[in-house]
Amino acid sequence: MVSMDLSAGTILLLTISCCLWNTESRKHSSVLSVPNGGTWGEWGPISFCSSGYAKGFALKVEKGDLTFDHTGLNGIRLYCDDDTDIESRVGPWGKWTRKLFCPKGYLVSFSLRVEPRQGLNDDTAANNIEFKCSDGAKLKGIGTARGDFGPWSESCPSNGICGMRTRVEDAQGIADDTALNDVVFYCC
Repeated sequence: MVSMDLSAGTILLLTISCCLWNTESRKHSSVLSVPNGGTWGEWGPISFCSSGYAKGFALKVEKGDLTFDHTGLNGIRLYCDDDTDIESRVGPWGKWTRKLFCPKGYLVSFSLRVEPRQGLNDDTAANNIEFKCSDGAKLKGIGTARGDFGPWSESCPSNGICGMRTRVEDAQGIADDTALNDVVFYCC
């Protein structure tokens, strides 16, 4: 048996590494949300830009006609000014759209396009997103036209969006699939 002498500092470091590895990696000043997000699925992990702010985004979208089970929005990817990109939970369907960027500044608020429950018809939940930039520009995603845009979130009180978390429903087998239902963004 090998014996190890560990200093108090080493034990503290190991304890911190063990127990805090899955906590938020950045302090944030506020959380942006909208009231029209869907309720299906589970929330994914919170993901933050390494040090900067989000200046652009792309969407993962499944487009199609109304005769089959379509999911609309499956994922959101943010592009940070520190050259990292982040995403939270992402559905399995669709393809990534082209990237859209603020002309200057950062993403600071959003509006989500959501289709309400369709009863026996095909549900898609979230279908598109629009962002406002700190320079006043608006960026509308390349999503689908189902549903309506809801109200705008509050704006980041200073700087911009630095993190995100998405709510995504997993594949339902023979039942109706919706994929991305809701999202919250973090301001730093």
